[in-house]
Amino acid sequence: MYLIFGRKSMAIVLTAALLIGAVIFAGREFESIQTSSTDINWGLSFGAEGEVPRGNSSAEELKKLDALYVGNTAEKVLYLTFDAGYENGFTPHILDVLKKHNVKATFFLVGNYIKTSPELVKRMVDEGHTVGNHTFTHPDMSKISDKESFEKELGQLSQLYKETVGSEMTKLYRPPQGKFSTDNLKMAQEMGYKTVFWSLAYADWDNDNQPTKEQAFSKLIPRTHNGAVVLLHSTSKTNSEILDELLTKWEEMGYSFDKPENIV
Repeated sequence: MYLIFGRKSMAIVLTAALLIGAVIFAGREFESIQTSSTDINWGLSFGAEGEVPRGNSSAEELKKLDALYVGNTAEKVLYLTFDAGYENGFTPHILDVLKKHNVKATFFLVGNYIKTSPELVKRMVDEGHTVGNHTFTHPDMSKISDKESFEKELGQLSQLYKETVGSEMTKLYRPPQGKFSTDNLKMAQEMGYKTVFWSLAYADWDNDNQPTKEQAFSKLIPRTHNGAVVLLHSTSKTNSEILDELLTKWEEMGYSFDKPENIV
């Protein structure tokens, strides 16, 4: 959990978890979330360049539970999101680049981040970005089956946000490591949250093994598609270095940007 481990330990834990949670599932049929409350790791299967990938739950199934992984596929629009369990020194530059391009992003934060970096959280809000709920302690939420514990994780984070910023948190929820169950999605829905997964990401989370610029672009650009919900980690040195050029490339490809809360 982010509140217990130091930065290096956090990175190790997150790396191990995401290596499972972000696996790309190719050439197989995925189990529907309608049939069971079994634990699920969010995964994607990519086809041809520019096509919307398949998730291991369909957009239609997710929508019934106020959840999503992709936005408006009829238009060249991207939804840029960042996950952050702690501040690694790169967020100020990331915010500078977003401001330069007039792009509004969504930052999914945990309790540790808001406690240790309140001024950055306030800056995000002041500059028009959205802060979403990534839970208070970043646990495996699929292991939480009782409503009280589930609501505590989201409620403590939203309360801390309100105390820090002075306003209510936008009700967007991203399960840590992409781990969830059908019951989790139902509980989030009952709390008024929209659960936000992703349709475009790459291996950017390991701070001890950061991808090169070329590796990052080779994964992100060919897989960019209409309505992509993009997941990047603001703890990534590579992301901080490539973001300006990445946004420029996407703009040259004709893409504009919107926020997940505007997806209907």
